[in-house]
Amino acid sequence: MQKVGTRAAVHQSKPSAASGIAATTSGGYFAPRGSAPPKAGAFKPRIPDPCHGFPAKESNQKREITSFRKLYDRGDFPIAVNHSPNGNKITWKVDIGKLDYHHYLPLFFSGLCETEEPYAFLARQGIHDLLERGGNRVLPVVPQLIIPIKKALNTRNIHVITTTLKILQQLVESGDMVGEALVPYYRQILPIFNLFKNKNVNLGDGIYYSQQKRENIGDLIQETLEKFEMTGGEDAFINIKYMVPTYESVLSRV
Repeated sequence: MQKVGTRAAVHQSKPSAASGIAATTSGGYFAPRGSAPPKAGAFKPRIPDPCHGFPAKESNQKREITSFRKLYDRGDFPIAVNHSPNGNKITWKVDIGKLDYHHYLPLFFSGLCETEEPYAFLARQGIHDLLERGGNRVLPVVPQLIIPIKKALNTRNIHVITTTLKILQQLVESGDMVGEALVPYYRQILPIFNLFKNKNVNLGDGIYYSQQKRENIGDLIQETLEKFEMTGGEDAFINIKYMVPTYESVLSRV
């Protein structure tokens, strides 16, 4: 009699389906369908606020205008698009050697967030030309480039991030000490590296053509971190390792 009463009491103590928890035949419980917490959205692309660099609200996303686009539409940049059979190029209306890098280089970097043409092409090609011919004028401007770089990475748009990674590789190789000048700012730009570092595409024995175009984000991040270490001096590796714990030194493999 006592055993039956005990079993009945235990059976009555089990939560019912009305409480939001369902029981299985083996005695376990599982949450009903649709009760899972919402996704964190860590990899979801975001459109930054043009004023502050933080993600904009949904209602303001379509009204986002970068400084680069605003100034280009106003005709403040001495550039024009040169259409040719071999591909579009930028025509500079002035000698690049006479440009004020403190003024123009950060403005071109602010265009890294652009995804529409011709703004995306103009910003990307303009940065390439300025870094290629900048020499020792690039180093003093590095602190002004951190905010637009961080803003571009925080969009979490794969195309924008891959473009920014290629620009960063050219930046650290554009002049002496530029890689070392970037080390104090690793904490601002490397969190996104750590987030997307292992986001590779695995097709087995298939062909992934983005590897040929250097658009595989995981490979680009690894390549960029290696260039950071090789150009950042003796303190580069320990600072990279602090922000990206899974990174292994490329110099130890040489």
